[in-house]
Amino acid sequence: MTDWSSLAPAVGAAFLASLVEVVEAFTIVLAVATVRGLRPAVTGTLAALAVLAATVLVLGPLLERVPIEALQLVIGILLLLFGLGWLRKAALRAGGVIALHDEEAIFARERAGLEAAVQGETSGNRARSLDWIAGITAFKAVLLEGLEVVFIVIAVGAGRGMLAPAALGALAACALVLTVGALMHKPLSRVPENTLKFGVGVMLSAFGVFWTGEGLGVAWPGHDLALLVLAVLFLGAGLLAASLARRISTEAAR
Repeated sequence: MTDWSSLAPAVGAAFLASLVEVVEAFTIVLAVATVRGLRPAVTGTLAALAVLAATVLVLGPLLERVPIEALQLVIGILLLLFGLGWLRKAALRAGGVIALHDEEAIFARERAGLEAAVQGETSGNRARSLDWIAGITAFKAVLLEGLEVVFIVIAVGAGRGMLAPAALGALAACALVLTVGALMHKPLSRVPENTLKFGVGVMLSAFGVFWTGEGLGVAWPGHDLALLVLAVLFLGAGLLAASLARRISTEAAR
């Protein structure tokens, strides 16, 4: 039976990572709904969810045929690369080297693009064409962000039969964003996205090293508790990188 020392990190990583991705997708879908109404936004979203569901149904049986050690090794390496990418960007944003992710700006940009398409269309099949553009925009946003969620859920859950708990963490993130977004009717710009990405980068990197070691036959001291030690090490490295980036950015500004 899976204990909390391995269950909680898997659910937490899936929840936080999915929260970031769902917020980004929600921002674009909201822009579509604002400009063209609910119909194209909902249609594009449902179509993307159908593709994601089909992807999960196809991948699920295939994963069961892969030897667990090979699965852990491959997923561990991919997860480490994925996590380090998130951690690197979050550290650079925290250090002021690159700009923070601004949901309000993304919303404004997507809305402006759709409104420009509205003004550029001529009569005739104008409404149908605009609805098609809006639906494709929503579809693309949900599909791309959703694929990242699917990858994260599989990566943190497939190693030890925790796909269901990881999936529940992702679904909880989706429910939270949709509930808050429906109540606010505006982009979730108050979500501390870079902080979330920093934490997710730490957790995914820790999982990556852990699964890679498991795939190579490493006997981790303390078993699943080694995840916490790895997370602390990556957290320290990320904070140090952010501090160095901030110092370099300050000196460059001077």
